[in-house]
Amino acid sequence: MSSYVESVLSSGEEVVYKAKVSFWSMLPLFILGLLLLGCVGIGVFFWIAAIMRYATTELAITNKKIIAKFGFIRRYTIELLLHKAEGVQVSQSVFGRMLNYGSILVSGGGNTQTPIPGIVDPIAFKRKFSEMQEQAEKKKYKE
Repeated sequence: MSSYVESVLSSGEEVVYKAKVSFWSMLPLFILGLLLLGCVGIGVFFWIAAIMRYATTELAITNKKIIAKFGFIRRYTIELLLHKAEGVQVSQSVFGRMLNYGSILVSGGGNTQTPIPGIVDPIAFKRKFSEMQEQAEKKKYKE
């Protein structure tokens, strides 16, 4: 079974960067699960939710767009063309800085804001996004 990202690539499009959700961003669910474990095993459901969120989230930057997919049964996807994106913001808490995870907020044309929460090394994601956006701009002016 191919990944969602691979299934939506257009011709000539290739993945240049893949990001993962940080395990540390799931820590509150694991702690809540641990605290509620004695309540008829309810805590296990929080652990399963955290594992499913971790396993079913896909994040990628291609040479044409940003792709994010969240969820397994209920799916939420984001695809934003690089030339339509206007900027990227990185948000990291104190723990996020220490453990190298954070959230990205991509701003697009028409005041669209695309949040991508809890990813590993958000600075590297932003750097790669900026590189690919510059390449897309150069390509646009050459054509």
